[in-house]
Parts: sequence; structure tokens; C-alpha cells
Amino acid sequence: MRYSQMFIPTLREAPSDAEVASQKLMMRAGYIRKLAAGVYSYLPLALRVLRKVEAIVRDEMAKAGADELLLPIVMPAELWKETGRWDYYGKELLRFKDRHERDFCIGPTHEEAITDLVRNAVKSWRDLPKNLFQIQTKFRDEIRPRFGLMRGREFIMKDGYSFDVDEGAAKETYQKMHEAYEKIFTRCGLKFRAVEAGTGTIGGSLSHEFQVLADSGEDAILACDHCKYAANVEKAEIRKGPGTKDQGPRTKSKYKKVITPGKKGVEDVAPFLKIKVEQIVKTLIFETDKGAIAGLVRGDHNIKEDKLKILAGLEWCHLAEEKTVNTVTGAPSGYSGPVGLNIPVYVDQELSMMENFCVGANEKDAHLIDVNLGDFKIEKEGDIRAAVEGDGCPRCDKGKLHEHRGIEVGQVFYLGTKYSEAMQAKYLDQNGKEKTMVMGCYGIGIGRTAAAAIEQNHDEKGIVWPAPIAPFQVEVIALNRDQEVMDAAEKIYTDLTQAGVEVLYDDRDERAGVKFADADLIGIPFYVVIGSRGLKDKVVELKTRQSGEIQKIALSDIVQHLSKNCHIVPGTW
Repeated sequence: MRYSQMFIPTLREAPSDAEVASQKLMMRAGYIRKLAAGVYSYLPLALRVLRKVEAIVRDEMAKAGADELLLPIVMPAELWKETGRWDYYGKELLRFKDRHERDFCIGPTHEEAITDLVRNAVKSWRDLPKNLFQIQTKFRDEIRPRFGLMRGREFIMKDGYSFDVDEGAAKETYQKMHEAYEKIFTRCGLKFRAVEAGTGTIGGSLSHEFQVLADSGEDAILACDHCKYAANVEKAEIRKGPGTKDQGPRTKSKYKKVITPGKKGVEDVAPFLKIKVEQIVKTLIFETDKGAIAGLVRGDHNIKEDKLKILAGLEWCHLAEEKTVNTVTGAPSGYSGPVGLNIPVYVDQELSMMENFCVGANEKDAHLIDVNLGDFKIEKEGDIRAAVEGDGCPRCDKGKLHEHRGIEVGQVFYLGTKYSEAMQAKYLDQNGKEKTMVMGCYGIGIGRTAAAAIEQNHDEKGIVWPAPIAPFQVEVIALNRDQEVMDAAEKIYTDLTQAGVEVLYDDRDERAGVKFADADLIGIPFYVVIGSRGLKDKVVELKTRQSGEIQKIALSDIVQHLSKNCHIVPGTW
């Protein structure tokens, strides 16, 4: 393509509301333009990058046995009501009524639509397994869209869904998709980690996120320094300490009440009672689909709701409002305690190592000291606290967890029968017995993958694209309008194009400095620079954007050199 014929509206400065490197650089380099909050137009350069990512996804999905289709973006409310997500999904679900006052939504994800399709088409075990995917525009009405393509409201997503005869077959498909995702992100030229993750609004019981490692990442990841274990902070497990006991009979103690006027936070109670924060046990009240429950954790730690949900077998839970806390405990927040509490109490495993600790007294301005686990009824013990830097790895005896930042670009879920049971997606097995299909779900953010690549690959001059997803492989730059220079540039451009190399030819009537600045900003992997001085010696300069290395290549060899080193592998475009 000729630069003069392309729409590449570069900017000298990034817009004031651009926050992260990918957003600033994609705006400045003419890749995207903002239409509304969290809604962007993809300009020609961006579209070429997205198509590269999509082609890699399609190629690996085909190799893994997945079949592409395209579902409607608009879905009737009835399907979402079948699974209960019409009410549960919340305000991120963009809902509207048609002219007949029927309720619809714009799809943020398509579990209901795909399950409806398969349940009506698949009746026998002979028709399974099915592994279907699409690449489609989605919409989620984020309360605070930010970071450009990293957290937009409208975005392009690859979402896939598998249907198997049983759990064993479904988990084999899950593993196959996990491996395919590793190949996809490797082919995109990204440094990433697959981490254990929670399932969020999608649901299910097993999930891995694919996180591109970058300092600007929104997500905190904890990874072992000795083995391959990694998880996001919502999911990260903690190794049991050497003193951790299994649940069993507990000794009661002679606890006593102490008055703590106006002292309710652990930071206030500890110095007032002249004890360490680690000697306090926090009691937090949660509202859940099964009613109010209490979670107990050491004073210097926090409870992770996802972990509590799993331990208590909940669909949802969140911290209770003040009114609920008053009703359940008889006291304001900050004075809650487990002794005498008439709701299920879930205890973090670390508390089994504690004795004679301090808790709230369920009475304003009062706490109990010298409390032990035998002084109250425990529903269940387990790992419910947030892991932190330095915690022991749960998978090996030697490693410790260290925190990294990551950008989630993909996630795989083992759904089980969450949707197929709710929507009656059944089949007949070999014996004519009706069974429920077992499902998996697999997503990749196409635009987010491109943005994450920039977060991981940029410098002060601009973008440094990984070669497999760069909009072009080579940029040809003519330093001046001298006829000999223009003729040589034209020939190199034509010959490279005919050799199958994707080339952007900067044929503009601009100063050399402008062309170099734009080339660095756009981030194409290789530049061929043709100038009058070099032509006298029958050489051109070849610059590698990533390293900054400049080589002098014979004019007669440049096409062969670049076609050999930059040829596009089938399936990447």
C-alpha cells in the first residue's frame, strides 16, 4: 500500500483523556479514534492488525477441531431468563425493547444463544462432541470504560463453546482449547502466563486466564518462583502452614468482654488493647443467595469473595450493607464477632493456628478477648483469604508466590452443566437414556490482544509491533523526491509486494524527519531507507525497529533478503 493513499491520521500529541501507552500510541499513530465513551472506530492500520490476530485464531481453532459460525448480536430476554442471568448480569447488560415492547439485549457473551441453537439441533450422542466459535462485536455497558481497547464497551471478541457427552470428554476439550490458546498467543509474539482464575458472571467450576505480562496491567497475578503455578489474586491458593489443623473438636475457653469505646477497625483496636493486629480475627458479614453468612480471617488479611463462594457453595455473595449487619449481629459494623452468631460461620484455614484471639462482641463499643475456635459453631473451614506476596506456593513445598501485573487477553472455562441443565440441552446416549450435555466456554479479546501487544512492546518513539501481527512487515522510505531515488523505491516496493511481503511505501512529499518519526510511531518491524548517497554505492539501509540496528544491504539483494526474512506464514493473514 502507498502511504499517500491510506488513511493514517497521525497526531503530534495524544488526547488528554488517553491513560495508558496502548491508548496514547494507537490514537497518535492513527490506528483508532474515539466515537463515544468506550466505543472506538478501527482505522485501516488497526483493522490490519486485528485481522492478523483473527487469522491466527481461526487457524489454531481449525487445527483444534473447532467450527466457525456467526450468531446474532441481538438476543431475546427469554433465553437469558431461562438461565437467570437476565437479572443477575446487572447493568452491564444493554437491554432494550422492540416496537412490540418485547425485551431484548445486545450480547456481551453468547452462552444462552449457542445453547439454544445446539439443544434444538443435537439429539443423539452420535452428534457430539460439538466445538463452535465465532468472532463478533460485543457490547458490555462498563460503568467506567478506560484504557482504550483494553476496557471498552464495544469490542471484538472470539467466543467459543463446546458440548460433550460427559465430564471426562468435556475436560479433554478444555485442555485442547487451553493448548490452542497457548499456541495462539505464542504466535502473536506475546509473553504471557496461563493462570488459574475465578469464573465471574460466566460461571462454571474451572477456569484459566491468559495474562500478557506488562507493568501497566490491571490484573495482579501471583506466580510461584519454583514451579509453574500461577493464579490471579481472586483465585490464588495458599499453602497450609505447618501448624494448620484439620477441622475437629475445639476446646472452649473462658473469654471475656472488654470495652473498646469508638474502636472498631483492627488498626484502632490493636493499639488500644496493646496487642498485635495478627491477634485479632475479623468477622465480616456477607449477603448471599443462601442468606447472610459470616467469614472469619486474621486481622491483617482480607477475605476473597470468590474463595468464600466456592467454600460455601454459593451462586453469589457480597459484603452486607449496614442494615443487614445490624439485623444479624445487633451491633454496628466493626463490632461483629462469631460468638453467639446465629448464621453460618466460615473460617479461614489459618485460624486453626491461632489461640486466645480477639473478636467483636456483637455489641457497640465492645470486643471479646481470649477467644478460641471452640467458643462458636463453625460451618466450614478452608482457604478464603487473599493471597499476598511471599505466601507459600500451594503446589510445591519450596516455592513462594510473587506478584506480577498482567493484562487478560483470553480465558477458558469449564462450565459443566450450568447452562445446559438450565436450558434443557439434552441428548440420548447409546442406551436411549436422556443425558445433559457438558459444556465449556472459551474467549479471546481480539482488540485487547492488540493493545496488550503494544503495552508489552513500545518505546519513547512509538509502537514496536511483534512481526506476526504488525499491519505491514516492511516500510519503504524514499528520503527525497530525486527521480533516481523514487524509481529505486518504486521498484523495491513492487518487487517486495510480488514476493509476498506486506509493504507500506511512504511516497509522500514530506521531509525525511517526518517520515522517520511516523515510521517509528506506527511501529512496522523493518524499514528500507533509500537515499541518493546510498544509491551511488548501490546500497540501501535496512533498519530493524525493535533493536534499532541499521544494516547496509546491496540494492540488488534487498528484495531477496527481506522476502526470506519477512515472508508471511500461511494462516497469519
